[in-house]
Amino acid sequence: MKRRLAPLLAIPLFLVLAGCSQVGDAAKGIATEAASQAGSAAVAELRKQICTPLQDGTISQQDKQVLSGLLVAAEGAGVPVEYIAPLRDIAESGDQVPVESVTALQEACGVTPTPTPSNG
Repeated sequence: MKRRLAPLLAIPLFLVLAGCSQVGDAAKGIATEAASQAGSAAVAELRKQICTPLQDGTISQQDKQVLSGLLVAAEGAGVPVEYIAPLRDIAESGDQVPVESVTALQEACGVTPTPTPSNG
């Protein structure tokens, strides 16, 4: 009788173990989704910080320093290349910030460049 009872007692144990596996899989799925959402939020925040100095259409030396500081974080977070390439050009530029890079970054940010007044 004890021999017949042992397999019956093992069934609930297998069900509990299978349930733990499903709970573990669900927890992994939730953690992966949360990490993905956190990553997306980080990218969105970095894009916002990158685009903020461009609102007035110019890049001051202080803006350049801020943008240069954001470059490594943006690369690590997976910010799209249309932001990274001009950001890198701006960070690596000397005293003269390349106009093409500012324009490219403004386009990536969706910022309409402010027209320069003409002397006419």
